Amino acid sequence: MRAPILYGSVHILFYRNDEVLLLKRQNTGFQDGNWSVVAGRMDGHEEVVAAAIREAKEEAGVDILPEQLTVIGMMHRKNTSSEWVDFFLIAREWNGEITNMEPEKCEQLKWFHMHELPDNMVSYIRLAVEHNQEALWFESVGWR
Repeated sequence: MRAPILYGSVHILFYRNDEVLLLKRQNTGFQDGNWSVVAGRMDGHEEVVAAAIREAKEEAGVDILPEQLTVIGMMHRKNTSSEWVDFFLIAREWNGEITNMEPEKCEQLKWFHMHELPDNMVSYIRLAVEHNQEALWFESVGWR
C-alpha cells in the first residue's frame, strides 16, 4: 500500500456587493498569469478557519475574526502528482484595507463583478466562485 499524497488548502472568497476579489498569480510556477483568490496551503496543526485568517493577513493584509468567515464549500482535487482537499470560505467583513502583501507572487488584486469574471481564471477557482453559495457544496475535480 503506498502512502497517500494529500494536502489541505484554504481559499477565501472576499465579497462586497456583487463583486469578488481576485488575485493575478505570478512567479509561483502554478497557473501564473491566471486569476485566483486569496488562498494557501494549510501548515499542519492548523484548523481551517485559523488557516484562512492567517492567509488573509499574509496575502491581503487584513484581519478577519473567526465569526466573519463561513465555510461554504469543499473540493477534492487531483493534480498530476498530488491530491488536495480545498476548503472555501466566504468573508463578507474584515478589518483593514485590502492590500497586495505579496507583490512577488501576486501581480495585482482586483474586484470583479460576479457577471464579468475574467476568462483566464484558474478553472477550479471559477467553479467555486460560480457555485451556489447558499448551501454547503462539494466537488471532485481532476479525477477523470
